[in-house]
Amino acid sequence: MINSEAIAERLGNSVYRGIVVTVALMAFFVMVFASTMANVAIPNVMGTFGVGLDKAQFLTSAFLATNVTSLLANTWLIARFGQPAIFSMCLIVFIFGSFISSFSPTLDMIIFGRVIQGFGAGVIQPLIMVLLFEIFPPEKRGMAMGFFSMGVGFALGLAPALGGIVVDLLGWRYVFLIPVPVAIISLTLGVIFVPERKGRTHPGRFDYIGYALMCGFVFCLMTILGNGQRWGWVSDNIVLITVVLCLSFFGFIYSQRRPSGNLMDLDVFRNFRFCTVICVSFFYGMASFAQNYAFPIFSQIVQGYTPTLAGSLLLPGAVVAALLLPYTGKLADKFQPTTIIFAGQFIFIVSAFALADADVNTVFWVIAFYLMIGRLGIAMTSPCVNSAALAALPPEKVNTGAGIVNLSLMLGGTIGISFFVVVLERRIQLHGEALTATQNAANDATRALIGEVHRVLGTEGIPGAAHDTLAYKYLGDVVEAQANTLGFQDGFIWCALAAAVTLIPATILSFQKQRRR
Repeated sequence: MINSEAIAERLGNSVYRGIVVTVALMAFFVMVFASTMANVAIPNVMGTFGVGLDKAQFLTSAFLATNVTSLLANTWLIARFGQPAIFSMCLIVFIFGSFISSFSPTLDMIIFGRVIQGFGAGVIQPLIMVLLFEIFPPEKRGMAMGFFSMGVGFALGLAPALGGIVVDLLGWRYVFLIPVPVAIISLTLGVIFVPERKGRTHPGRFDYIGYALMCGFVFCLMTILGNGQRWGWVSDNIVLITVVLCLSFFGFIYSQRRPSGNLMDLDVFRNFRFCTVICVSFFYGMASFAQNYAFPIFSQIVQGYTPTLAGSLLLPGAVVAALLLPYTGKLADKFQPTTIIFAGQFIFIVSAFALADADVNTVFWVIAFYLMIGRLGIAMTSPCVNSAALAALPPEKVNTGAGIVNLSLMLGGTIGISFFVVVLERRIQLHGEALTATQNAANDATRALIGEVHRVLGTEGIPGAAHDTLAYKYLGDVVEAQANTLGFQDGFIWCALAAAVTLIPATILSFQKQRRR
């Protein structure tokens, strides 16, 4: 077994700390990268397999949902096997899932590969947060969370950009292989430099019943959100699954109150400040993940962008976030993090409402600018949420708290993406029906459009017998495009409203006293 303390003594604490931070951020970059890299490929996946957004969205939401369930195993796995072993295991699992997603012939198998990726990502993310939190002294932990969040901000923007380039040059399947080289490097270095956690104790027997109940809850939730529109929200299937969902949730809570329950320490929820921060994290995750998911798709379906151009929309924001996050982390050490959280979310909300006006005529740099402003808000929010949550807990609860912070963020992101798709499909349908009802002979705009199409077809030498068919087909395409635009705009408004909800717990948080550590 490699002695990390001996390595730290030989290299010096500063050098060793720098290496650990680099290795941790590389691993975290890989995991966050994987959570968003598939977004830019979704229109191509829809075309390849002939599916709608309700099915294709599982490329992202299945990854995040598995994050939620695997997060619960984080504390037990680290206590049982140690930080270095779990760090390596998670990266190996992630690499395995990446190859499955890349080379599988069916969409279901690709989603299965994403599930495997998500398991590795879900376990390692809170491990990295705690690792950074522990190797820095208390007065520099805000800065540590800044570095942690820097990987989030940079990866969230860079992933779609690189993914778009890969889709255009090599094909959409190769997006799943982009993070693999970095994962291999992080794995190799992690074996040597990741330290064992001090004061590690044997965790006892794993709570299989509690874990199965939480998996059941998440599976039911994803099934409802993914199929409610198609099956009907009050159909027998949805009602039955909702009952199972409720039983799974309350069964999980009951299982964790028993002495044998060891997946989630419910005592942390007695800390009102911690609970308030968790609410911020949940709704912030809903809005930010949904927006990040939506714009690469919107820019391809509505604006006709290539995957490369669509992915590049988020790149300026990624650069801004990467540059600012270490400094916003330092602000959390000097000022009340609640003030910074409130300001960051307010900036994000303003940006989200501005983006709700985007349509086919909105130029690239306008959308990129408002997305960049939104990433500025995220850069202010993310490290302060992490720092405020962990600072609210005693040292022995930090590992559990880190897992719950990430769980709330990923659960919010999962629900946010699924709900966005529900809102989008519903609003596109309603707008399509409303627009179709107005297309009649009494509509001057419709008559003018049909007449213009007839004129163009005549100019091109198309036989007159085909004019009506082609003209009405074109009219149908115009109606569909407009319905898509209006549906996406409604979805973006929903993102802004979800972000606005964060201001409620953020305001409550500002009136609470920060725990002294």
